[in-house]
Amino acid sequence: MSSPHELELKFEVPPASLTSLSRGTFLKSVHSSGRKQANLVSVYFDTKKLKLRRKAISLRIRRMGRRIVQTVKHENGHATFARNEWEHDIGDGHPNLELVRETPLRSLITKKLGRRLAPVFETRVRRKVFQITSGESAIELSIDNGEIDAGGKTKPICEVELELKSGQPGDLFRIAKQLAEEVSVQLTIASKAERGYGLLTGEKPGPVKALPVVFTPDADVQSAFQRIAWTCVHQLIANQPIMLSGDPDGLHQMRVAIRRLRAAISLFSEMLTDGQTEILKSELKWLAGELGPARELDIFFKRVLKPVAGGKPNGAGLATLSRDLRQRREDASIRAHTAVDSARFRKLVLDAAAWIEAGDWIKNPDISACTLREQPIVDVAAKELRRRWKKVLKRGKRLDELDAQRRHRLRIQGKKLRYAAEFFATGFSGKKSMLRQKKFVASLERLQDALGDLNDIVVHGKLSERFVDAGRGASGSSLGRVEKAFAAGRLSGREEARIGPALKEAKQAYEAFARRKPFWLSS
Repeated sequence: MSSPHELELKFEVPPASLTSLSRGTFLKSVHSSGRKQANLVSVYFDTKKLKLRRKAISLRIRRMGRRIVQTVKHENGHATFARNEWEHDIGDGHPNLELVRETPLRSLITKKLGRRLAPVFETRVRRKVFQITSGESAIELSIDNGEIDAGGKTKPICEVELELKSGQPGDLFRIAKQLAEEVSVQLTIASKAERGYGLLTGEKPGPVKALPVVFTPDADVQSAFQRIAWTCVHQLIANQPIMLSGDPDGLHQMRVAIRRLRAAISLFSEMLTDGQTEILKSELKWLAGELGPARELDIFFKRVLKPVAGGKPNGAGLATLSRDLRQRREDASIRAHTAVDSARFRKLVLDAAAWIEAGDWIKNPDISACTLREQPIVDVAAKELRRRWKKVLKRGKRLDELDAQRRHRLRIQGKKLRYAAEFFATGFSGKKSMLRQKKFVASLERLQDALGDLNDIVVHGKLSERFVDAGRGASGSSLGRVEKAFAAGRLSGREEARIGPALKEAKQAYEAFARRKPFWLSS
């Protein structure tokens, strides 16, 4: 039986790049040897109601020449590139359920389930395998070219996998970066099983929210931070294809992933004092800037312009403003798509993954940094939560006296506190703590929504002014510009009328939050 744990990086590769990769300079430069070729046919089993899939388990039987291997994989909801996997050699192409007793599949095994298991889809792949030595590490590189077949529906497979067989994660990522310099590769988290099920059901993938952060209360700060950061990168990668398909919620979730990762870096700033971290922060800021305008204009169109434009009469100026907004929104969407489909984005994602698993911050010899990495996460989490909680309580007391800029700062502080409360939740796992944590986060969400609404009103006012200013000096009659300015004034007036009710809701939300007991205290 194989080890139940593997560290593996999977990349999607353009079909044209597979041949150039096999014949290019990369494999010659990384001391590869022992190329093997094989035709792999893998059959995935499940029930008609896809019971295994619902439990995030896959059961696969693969033929590799004369060898037949049964594999159970479990996507355990932890956002890392380390997968849980159990393999056994078997005698034929039928599942041997006696061999799954030590896997997550054991809880589902009954005679009834055994009778209902049947092939649901299969993959056929031509695989080339290369053994790579990097430092003291052994790495296996596999190039897969083939297809998934689900009931007559097919989908191509063009991917490269790098698996750390032994040695250091840093060597694995070093090889991955060399690979990315030779061919255009996109780090992906979608397994062949996930893609096969998607093809089988015909379900269109939807936006992916952040996975829960899971660590034990006795975890140290380093491992806890890595768990937290992986959930952010997982969410970013998972939503990239959804965003590129045109789903605006995919873009929104990518922005959430960026904000969460930036918040995590802020929470652990005393430990992350290296140059790599500063470069990553700069790149995340760039990406946020590329995605922001598309989201802002989408919200403005849906929440401000559309309700007014739907009324009668709406006037010629509003029609002109609507056309301008549609064009601006399309331009902003193209800008966002270009960024997410760029080599710079692909490099950012790979660099972030390498930084989490093998970054310079892990090897920082500074005594204070070493001490912090080894501290129990619950001690550091409680201290950080208390500090940020006190800051939000202090700033929120004078909510009705704050101007727009200071309300925005309060909103950012509240958002960071909410992310921290979500990140650290499993560190305080008692029944009372869990109940308090849910109420604490819910009250923060309400406060964040209210402050976000107030911030949107300010942003929408600035956008309305910008639309009018952009028309000055352009061709067209002065009457048309006047009508456009009047229409923008209607929108601004409508938004300004919401300030009073929105501020009242924000104050009520703050008062409710202030009554919540800290979940990180034992009593």
